[in-house]
Amino acid sequence: MKALVLAGGKGTRLRPLTHTSAKQLVPIANKPILYYGLEAIRDAGIRSVGIIVGDTAREVREAVGDGSRFGLEVTYIPQEEPLGLAHCVLIAREFLGDEPFVMYLGDNFLVDGIADLVDAFRGADHDAQILLTKVAEPRFYGVAELGPDGEIVALEEKPVHPRSDLAIVGVYTFSPAIHEAVRAIRPSARGELEITDAIRWLVDHGFRVHSHLVSGYWKDTGRLQDMLECNEIVLQTIEHDVRGTVDGFSEISGRVVIAPGALVENSVIRGPVVLGANTKISGSCIGPYTSIGEGCVLEGAEVEYSIILGESSITGVRGLTNSLIGRNVEVTRSMDSPHVNQLMVGDHSKIQVRA
Repeated sequence: MKALVLAGGKGTRLRPLTHTSAKQLVPIANKPILYYGLEAIRDAGIRSVGIIVGDTAREVREAVGDGSRFGLEVTYIPQEEPLGLAHCVLIAREFLGDEPFVMYLGDNFLVDGIADLVDAFRGADHDAQILLTKVAEPRFYGVAELGPDGEIVALEEKPVHPRSDLAIVGVYTFSPAIHEAVRAIRPSARGELEITDAIRWLVDHGFRVHSHLVSGYWKDTGRLQDMLECNEIVLQTIEHDVRGTVDGFSEISGRVVIAPGALVENSVIRGPVVLGANTKISGSCIGPYTSIGEGCVLEGAEVEYSIILGESSITGVRGLTNSLIGRNVEVTRSMDSPHVNQLMVGDHSKIQVRA
């Protein structure tokens, strides 16, 4: 069995961060989202993985390499334009051959992994297996409508008026029958080959499509709040591990990970918190559910429930919460007037300030 991992796409909902970075490489607890998916695939007993890459191909290749660090053998498959999930299956035909496979969206997060789901598919006689979960805003997802006996009645991609609250989780398992389906369908109104259309084609032509309701935690990390929620979930599982330097004037409580080379001085750290290598925290208070990447500098800062990527600095800023700070960002307090905010903000940003 093989795996097809999707690591292309534009990541429009996380701009401006994804103008310069792959959305699949945004870190959760200081580890790229994509890594969690690759580890889940490995733990399911799969070794051969094809990764669909787009505009951020170079960055993804540098982060994953040949896959050996994960115990995988990786093949990269370029997609010139993001033309839909079914298009990814279409262009991966040569790599996939006639084997069954898992398709895993690289920005999805399943806390319990996929080993049980893969085993269930291997032991059944299905041509496709989709995972479903109830969501509050189904219009942002592919949505399935089930009949009274659990059979799939309808599938829609990001419907304006959803007919159910059952979102399709971004992990699919397919038999080779899916190749016939993706060749048969036509682009949707969005101009994409939708995987929901291909699955519906399988249903309409008498193929065996099974749906399974996911009971564990799942999240499509396409939006800021999703990222912060996943970060919180993972940080709840960390073990206390202090390898950096903490001076005698600092207070550390709860589960805190401090990587080698990091320095904490005259500060309060309330876990769960992860501090990356060579990061310096001085005269600051770091609250719970915060991940701070490598090489950051925080001086006189207060931060909680946030993700800060590597090589960024925050100086003299208090009350920072529910935030995602990109790489090499500088956040400072204006010294001109206590009632003035001075901002330099990229396209598609979202900023909240005290009036």
